Amino acid sequence: MNIMTGYNPTYDDSDLVVEEVLQAEDELLIEFGTPWCGHCKQALPVIESVMDEYSDVSHLKVFDGKGKRLGRHFSVKLWPTLILVRNGKEVGRVVRPDSEAELRDLLEQ
Repeated sequence: MNIMTGYNPTYDDSDLVVEEVLQAEDELLIEFGTPWCGHCKQALPVIESVMDEYSDVSHLKVFDGKGKRLGRHFSVKLWPTLILVRNGKEVGRVVRPDSEAELRDLLEQ
């Protein structure tokens, strides 16, 4: 599993196991999307900027799509969707962030 501290610019395309992700002990930001998604590309500067400030938060970029269990587990419908997980439980999410404040609010929960 490719959980990185700080910002990770590449999507993990492996078939991640839901149980592995939910067992992460640290705070984890999961970013669902694809490298070709226009909304993902548009949100990239916002995500990069904020994640530079929150280098202590583990970050996992997940390549999402049809048949991907992790995205289905979290009921991801639109990209990018960023979900904050703490002690294996979702504590909040932001869909298609368009401002740094919106993402900071999620990370401050």
